[in-house]
Amino acid sequence: MKKTFFFLLLLGTTLCMAQNVKPVKVSRTDNHFIYEVYNYGERIDTQYVQIEIGGFDQYLIADGQSLPGEYQPAANAKGNYIPGYSVDDIFVDEDSIITITTIFDSDRSQCYRTATPFGRTDIKFDTAQVNGLTRYTCSINSNKMEFYVQPFKTWWNRNNSCGGVAPRDITPLPHYGRFPGLLVSFWRNGQCQMQLAKTEKMHSSKFYPSSNAIPVTWRQLSDIKRNHMVITTRVFDSVQLCWCGKNDHIEGNYRENTPFDSVLHYAGGTLALKRVRLPQLPLHYQTFLELRQRSNGDAYDRTGSVFVIPEAYVDLKPNFFDGINSHPDSLPCFIGRDGERYQGFLPGISHLHQYFISSFIYEPPVELMRFFTPFGVGQFNDRVQIDGLDWEDEAYYKQEVTDLAQLLQGEVWIGIWIGNYDKGGHTVTLDIKSYPGDSDPTLPEPSNSQPRPLFNTCNALEMAGQNYGKLFGTDSIKVSFSIYDTNAQYRLRYIATGHGGWDGGDEFNPKTHTILIDGQPVFTHTPWRSDCGRYREWNPVSGNFWNGMSSSDFSRSGWCPGTATQPVYFTLPKLSRGSHTITVAIPQGEPQAGSFSHWCISGVLIEE
Repeated sequence: MKKTFFFLLLLGTTLCMAQNVKPVKVSRTDNHFIYEVYNYGERIDTQYVQIEIGGFDQYLIADGQSLPGEYQPAANAKGNYIPGYSVDDIFVDEDSIITITTIFDSDRSQCYRTATPFGRTDIKFDTAQVNGLTRYTCSINSNKMEFYVQPFKTWWNRNNSCGGVAPRDITPLPHYGRFPGLLVSFWRNGQCQMQLAKTEKMHSSKFYPSSNAIPVTWRQLSDIKRNHMVITTRVFDSVQLCWCGKNDHIEGNYRENTPFDSVLHYAGGTLALKRVRLPQLPLHYQTFLELRQRSNGDAYDRTGSVFVIPEAYVDLKPNFFDGINSHPDSLPCFIGRDGERYQGFLPGISHLHQYFISSFIYEPPVELMRFFTPFGVGQFNDRVQIDGLDWEDEAYYKQEVTDLAQLLQGEVWIGIWIGNYDKGGHTVTLDIKSYPGDSDPTLPEPSNSQPRPLFNTCNALEMAGQNYGKLFGTDSIKVSFSIYDTNAQYRLRYIATGHGGWDGGDEFNPKTHTILIDGQPVFTHTPWRSDCGRYREWNPVSGNFWNGMSSSDFSRSGWCPGTATQPVYFTLPKLSRGSHTITVAIPQGEPQAGSFSHWCISGVLIEE
């Protein structure tokens, strides 16, 4: 009852507010109209829309951050902008809407021209008379739209050769349609969005649409805007990852001798590495990895990883490239209770002679994305046909990595790996895409609070001899880290997937991970995906069983064939300044009949 009463009260209040819209006194010589923009009933102080009648045949609509003076084309605007920042000037005449879009890119700008008819027939309006105004009401995408229009006669009309006045249609929202008269107020879902606040007579700018604007369609303009605004770096372009004997080697000082923008292959060709320079961006950008993968001969679901080697360019700092360029045994090793060597999983002191005088310790690579290939997508699409299923041409993965964006600026060593023993293997295309959240081009001050890699048991050098992460049957992993800023918040970015592909293996049996801080259990997590059947169309040669299920349908420990595994985040408790430890314990299953379970886990400490 109370809820019903409140709804009726709110509805009555909204209707009452809308009923208060009244005509605006306008002189027949006025040619400048300023509308205030509202958001949920509150005026946005610095946002206006202006209309200027600059001639007898057309008028201009332009956004403004302040009350404007004489109109200046957007192309003449001064200031710093992010790449792709655009401004629209809309010219409306008796027949058409012409939009001149100026797109800024560094110190240059380019104008584009689009045109649509003024007036549309696909929107049906109901009309009513309210306080001397005509209210036009319609519904668009479940939104109730109300347009309040008053009669308008002006000296500014195409028939003024005799100096008389005539009716003219003026609206700051021409794409919604043509209304007879002057739009006074616009409401959406009971909230005022735009209100005519001021009219005046001013010197005409005598503006005209730019003759240098390139004519395009709206769809073409959308593509042009996106291509300018989204910062895209193609890292790998149809690169093959296969067991084909490729093992590049950089002689001497690899920091000096490794070329930029060249794809290098290692681990028999299953790992590709590239040294690139990436732009520094303002903090408001969001960064994503966009990966496309196709089978080029390998029919199986394989583990893949995209990673960066942090500060590989720093002299005397040991890093993962030492193992890539020579052998995994050149990396710091953890000796498990099972007697096996686990190379490069954890931070440690390098035993290589070139680092004897170094105070740096080795840090494992930072994993950006863990992904899994489907069963044979692309190459094997013609092998099996099943009614009701159309095979996808490729696997597509897109994942946000904004929290690791500091590692994706300047000089970056980035790698990608798919574990396989097939001579055709897989092909991959990797883009880094950054999307702006603001128009501010200000770059951030340098920061020492970069993401810190803690551990990474995903053996990207599997085909070169790096061990699997099967140490959890006898050991947990324990890593020290330091807290410098007690006012900051710290989060663990954690990726975990279990492997061991038989009934009793950890791939098909959920296992709870325990994360301890300074020896005390703080977090538990059970990696598990139960939606794998959703990705059947990406798995053309997944094994089919008597009961109607397919191998790719089965739930797994944190992954599905054809998907990327999402990181999980753990906010650390408040910690004192100084050294602390983090421990990960997993109840890994026992080996069976020559097969073993193992876990690929990676952890990065993020300071916020």
